[in-house]
Amino acid sequence: MGRLQGKVAIVTGAGRGIGRAIAAKLADEGAVMLAADIDEAAAKQTASDLGGDAAGVRTDVTSRESVDAMAEEAKARFGRIDVLVNNAGWDVAGPFVQSDPADWDKIIAINLYGVLHACHAVLPVMAGQKHGAVVNIGSDAGRVGSAGEAVYSAAKGGVIAFTKTLAREQARHGVRVNCVCPGPTDTALFASMGGDDPKLREALVRAIPFRRLAEPSDIAGVVAFLASDEAGFVTGQTVSVSGGLTMS
Repeated sequence: MGRLQGKVAIVTGAGRGIGRAIAAKLADEGAVMLAADIDEAAAKQTASDLGGDAAGVRTDVTSRESVDAMAEEAKARFGRIDVLVNNAGWDVAGPFVQSDPADWDKIIAINLYGVLHACHAVLPVMAGQKHGAVVNIGSDAGRVGSAGEAVYSAAKGGVIAFTKTLAREQARHGVRVNCVCPGPTDTALFASMGGDDPKLREALVRAIPFRRLAEPSDIAGVVAFLASDEAGFVTGQTVSVSGGLTMS
């Protein structure tokens, strides 16, 4: 039996990349999955590939109404919510002084408000159960900064701080809240932000002690541990998965 046998888990941004890898790993560990993504077809494809009782739903994390509908779908379909992974994210790279304020709004809405919305919708369910685990996907950009990602770094820094405060507030309800911060990860989003530039990739690989970019599965394994009862006394923590690029 897997570490998450019988637990119900929601993963946002589960249609591709890190989110899809997390959903697959949690399912492998026995969780019943609700895969949420703004791309409904991608969400449903993830659920179909996972099989079993997995379901896929369209969810726009910037919309409180959409997130509420996601939580209600999970409760109606499965009766409980044991794990929430706030993975949905987006960014556009470039110097801050040349950035478009409209992009600021989108970056903050997805990366920070998306986490607020989902936690606000799901935490009352977990508190009522006296059990639950939230894993927020931050970024090392929010810990140490990242040139060309100023607003994204600010939003992810907010996620890190929010995680710590929620962990303090929710401990009395038996709910744990932790944050996983990936370093450079080989995904389509990374490629769209310049990661397909061979020179950039080579420079990053040279800077990482393990001499490679992270794979989505590297992130998923840490999330699965934090979501499981094996991490039952771990809360309020920020874990970097960066191959040693950043160290605390």
